[in-house]
Amino acid sequence: MPVPEHGQFIGGAAKPVGGPSIEVEDPAAQRVIATVADGGPDDVDRAVGAARAAFGRWAATSPADRAALLRRVAKLLEDRREEIAQLVTAELGAPIRISRSVHAQLPITVTSTTADLLASRPFAEQLGNSLVVQQPVGVVAAITPWNFPMHQVTSKVVPALAAGASVVLKPSELAPLSALLLAEVLTDAGLPDGVFNVVTGGPAAGRALVDHDDVDLVSFTGSVEVGRAVAAAAARTVKRVTLELGGKSASLVLPDADIPTAVKVSVANAFFNSGQACNAWTRMLVPVDELERVNELALAAAAKHAVGDPADDGTRMGPVISDRQRERVREFIRTGLSEGARLLVGGEVPPDGVDRGYFVRPTVFTDVDPASTIAQEEIFGPVLSIIGYQDEDHAVEIANGTRYGLGGSVWSQDTDRAVRVAQRIRTGQVDVNGAPFNPAAPFGGFKFSGYGRELGVHGMAEYLETQSIQLPAAGG
Repeated sequence: MPVPEHGQFIGGAAKPVGGPSIEVEDPAAQRVIATVADGGPDDVDRAVGAARAAFGRWAATSPADRAALLRRVAKLLEDRREEIAQLVTAELGAPIRISRSVHAQLPITVTSTTADLLASRPFAEQLGNSLVVQQPVGVVAAITPWNFPMHQVTSKVVPALAAGASVVLKPSELAPLSALLLAEVLTDAGLPDGVFNVVTGGPAAGRALVDHDDVDLVSFTGSVEVGRAVAAAAARTVKRVTLELGGKSASLVLPDADIPTAVKVSVANAFFNSGQACNAWTRMLVPVDELERVNELALAAAAKHAVGDPADDGTRMGPVISDRQRERVREFIRTGLSEGARLLVGGEVPPDGVDRGYFVRPTVFTDVDPASTIAQEEIFGPVLSIIGYQDEDHAVEIANGTRYGLGGSVWSQDTDRAVRVAQRIRTGQVDVNGAPFNPAAPFGGFKFSGYGRELGVHGMAEYLETQSIQLPAAGG
């Protein structure tokens, strides 16, 4: 059976590959499932040109009309939910149960939530003799990672469209197929040609997009190293930039917490999406005198996350995205051992009975030094570090003791105490006692986790400019 080929999506139409291409691999089966165009500066220039040409007309549409379109998008995403889930499982390796409940569902929720917020959000206010209005920023370059291939895209594209901006998206070359499906959905919903464009490709396409003179804002999610380069390149043309650059989040279990529940949920969070989540709780901080009890609980919880075939409804953990990523995770595991951490379960040895696919054993270290590599660096794989602390101040010090500040959690049976501790943690999001994700709340980080916010009214605001119009006095 021939492998499907996908070209660029520019100006409302799919373009043939017509040049270099990139193979998209199923990381569980290690087989090529599609090829996409390997775009370059010429593709980017055409896409940005289409977005610029479409911008004025789209910016002039009413918020009510944009909200109505987004509601149609949400309905079409719902109609294609199973197709999206199957596609994400194929290109990412996420277990199908996770693809259905998260990877396919979150974009629907984000889109419908944004539509509701847009319909009620004021875009002008009177301040004295000034009319202060919010104007769309212009052409947005959105550069997204592979770990949530549909959700990360909609988290940027939907608020940008809601604000009245036009978009050129460059999805990760490792998982670009969901983005092309979204282009179909937006077209079917009636989005005017050129308002949304997709350029597939590798770093060359990303650089060309960031460097382009006619891009007004870059929204980037990825590594700290690439984020720095994006910000530096964007400075040449004084583009606005939003960055989400990962994290090393802590799950802080206070002494009065329901410890069995805290450990169970924290382990599940660390291993969710094979640990490939920027806000994963990869450090669990527990009272020193509870350490051995927590170790036993963590062992029991980890046993429920054995790797398996992502297509199986019972599988909770699939592979990591690529051979390169698997080797990166294994190297961190080796480093953890060499720096003196105690391995409770997992390790770099391939899982039993697995002869293909980029699988990594769910791994838990304990007795981890807070200053060690595995406690400081983002691994982006199923590796959890358990760290003991002496008292609440010590716990907060450890939680704040990395360069990152994206997510985290606090566990206590006293909610007021948990909130007080959460406010001491320098991070963009903190969940209290496993509270659910809120798609209307702002998402983003402190410190090296980046700047700017996604989702809700705060995410929409990133794609708006503020204009003050001074009015003459009555009768003047």
